[in-house]
Formats: sequence, C-alpha cells, structure tokens
Amino acid sequence: MVAIPRYRAHSGQALLSAGFRPFFLASAAWAALAVPLWLAFFTGAGTVPTLLPPPIWHVHEMIFGYAAATVAGFLLTAIPNWTGRMPLQGGPLGVLVALWIAGRIAVFLSAAIGAPAAAVLDLAFPAVFLVAVAREIVAGRNWRNLPMVAALTFLLAGNVLVHLQSLGWAATGELGNRLGVATLLMLVSFVGGRIVPSFTRNWLTKNRPDHGSPASFGWIDRIALAATAVALAAWVATPDAAWSPWLELAAALALGLRLVRWRGDGALREPLLWILHVGYAWLAFGFLLLGIDRWVSLLPATAALHALTVGAIGTMTLAVMTRASLGHTGRPLTAGRGTTTIYALIFAAAWLRLLAPLDAAHYVLWLSAGGVCWSGAFGLFVLVYGRPLTTPRVSGTAARPL
Repeated sequence: MVAIPRYRAHSGQALLSAGFRPFFLASAAWAALAVPLWLAFFTGAGTVPTLLPPPIWHVHEMIFGYAAATVAGFLLTAIPNWTGRMPLQGGPLGVLVALWIAGRIAVFLSAAIGAPAAAVLDLAFPAVFLVAVAREIVAGRNWRNLPMVAALTFLLAGNVLVHLQSLGWAATGELGNRLGVATLLMLVSFVGGRIVPSFTRNWLTKNRPDHGSPASFGWIDRIALAATAVALAAWVATPDAAWSPWLELAAALALGLRLVRWRGDGALREPLLWILHVGYAWLAFGFLLLGIDRWVSLLPATAALHALTVGAIGTMTLAVMTRASLGHTGRPLTAGRGTTTIYALIFAAAWLRLLAPLDAAHYVLWLSAGGVCWSGAFGLFVLVYGRPLTTPRVSGTAARPL
C-alpha cells in the first residue's frame, strides 16, 4: 500500500490535517447527543423541532448524520492510500465539515426554516462528498474501489427520499432510511471483509505464528457478499415478501461462515482486534434475527434492526474509529482502559436495546439504559481521543495504512 503523504501541521492546524480527525470527532459527538434527544421526545420530556416524524428523524440522523460522517472520515483517510494522491485537508476539508454541521442543524430546525431550505442544506454535504470521492478515485485510476462511489450514491439517494417526505411530495421517508441502513450494512460487509482478516493476519503473524492465519479471499467470501447484497436489496424493496426471510437466513449463514474462517479466536488478547470480529458477528446475528422474526415472533421487528444498527454498525464504526485514530496519530496499536471501556459500553448498548422489549413493564427503563450506554461509548470516544485528534501526530512514526 502507498503511505499517506505527510502533512506537517501546527497544533492549530492539526484538526484539519486529515479527514478522520474532524469527522470522527463530529460523528461521535453527534451520536452521543442525538440519542438522548430522541429519548427525551420518546418519553415525553421534550420535542424535536423538525418536520420529519420523530422516528424517521431519529433513524435519519443515525444514518445520514453520525454514520455518514464516520464513512467520510474513513474514506478521506483511506483513499490517499489507495490512490497515492494528496489527502483533502485544510480549508477544503473545513468546508466539507461545515456542510455536514449545517445539515444537522437544518434538519433539526426544519420546522422553523422550512423543508426546502433544510433539504438543500442537508443534501449539500453528501452531494459534494460524492463528487470529491469520485474525482479522487477516477483521477487515481483506482477502479477497484469504485463500489465506494456506488455506496455514496445510494446514501445520497436515500437521503433524498427522506427529504421528499418532509417536502410533502411522497411518503418515502421509511424507504429512504431503509436504503441508507442497507448501504451501511453492505459497507460493513465489504470493508470489514478487507480489514478484519488483514489486521488479524498481521497480528497473528507477529504474536501467534503457530495459530494459523485467516483464510484468503475465495468463493465463500464472494458468496457471502452476493448473499448480503441480494438480501439487503429485497429488504429495501420488498421487506414483506415471502422470499425475504430465506434470503436473510442465507446471508446470515454465509456471513457467519466467513467470520469463522478469519481465526478471531486467536486474537482475544487484543481488544482492537476482537472488537472487529464482534462487530462482524453482529452483522450475521442481525440477519439471523431478521429472517427468524418473519416466522416466529420472538422479539419485535425493531429488535433485528437494532442488532444490525446498534450492534453491527455501532460496533464496527467505533472499532474503525479507535484503531484509525491510534494508528494515524502515531500512538501504539493497542487498546487502553478507556478504549476497552468504549467497547464494553457499545456491546452493552446493543444487548440492552435488543432485549428491552422482553420486559414490557420496564421497557422505557431498559431503553434508557441502552441509550446511556450508547451515548457513553461515543462520549467517551470524544474524551479519550479528543486530544490525539486535535494535536499533531507523534513525531518519529509513520502513518499506518487503512
């Protein structure tokens, strides 16, 4: 891989020296704040001044707010490795971050500023970001990563569908959110399939050479990616179709088999590694729940959705954010107590959100506990990684490629 070109920043410039710095901080801060806002509305303790129905606003901000910013931080850091071109930094990066922030404010205050203004302000970030990523990949002739352009196109399309509802033109809010969730889950499957076995192989080679290495990419991986894509397409377009459960169960089986081949049992001593395996396991488990729920109603339909979102997306984003933040700021690639606590909190958040409906009498209590763990995980990320992300990288170390 090509190392990221060095950018020598003073302390005041460090935040805008690489895309992961402002976007990881911003996404974590918004993730920590948006869920308590939603819980306040859900419990009747407050209101959200948006034109979107509150449940749609909640999902929208988790997808097109926090998760989209995490994707931006990852891609803006990874693309220079893929293409060998200079990363986006300084003023242009600051403009991109400002567009994302403007979108969050606009959607939140859409009842005050109007749906057209909110739509324009919110869609500006994904549109500009899509153009920027496409330009870099085409200029670098990095055709292998064109799927990233497709993913960003789907995210933009999903966001447009949500805004069509706020404009009163079509009842497409839920469809847009499903498309956004499906795109993120496909990214977890696709990108996770690259980094989880790669990072595990590197660690095992150095620390446990006798344990064996993760299996190389092969036909099982291709089947898993295809099954995931087909299952997600059916879930978006025809969620109630009779064939959907079969597709979801097939995806669960293929993803689980793929995960087992990556030898995660040998990396249990390093939290930075096992959290990646846990995040991918949530992906397989979520598809399993989604398929089973169509035949046996063990849990509400939202349980499977939250296994996929809080479990898979939440865990994998924090896993990538913590590892990339350590590596690209020159810190040792090992998890300290703060990072391990972040992982424990997101794990607890996923299980509390999943199991809360089993105790109807105390549903709000368990739901709130899950929200506290979610906000605690992302809030702790801001506290633990705030200084490394806003100060120059440690001297004498080279950036580690994603």
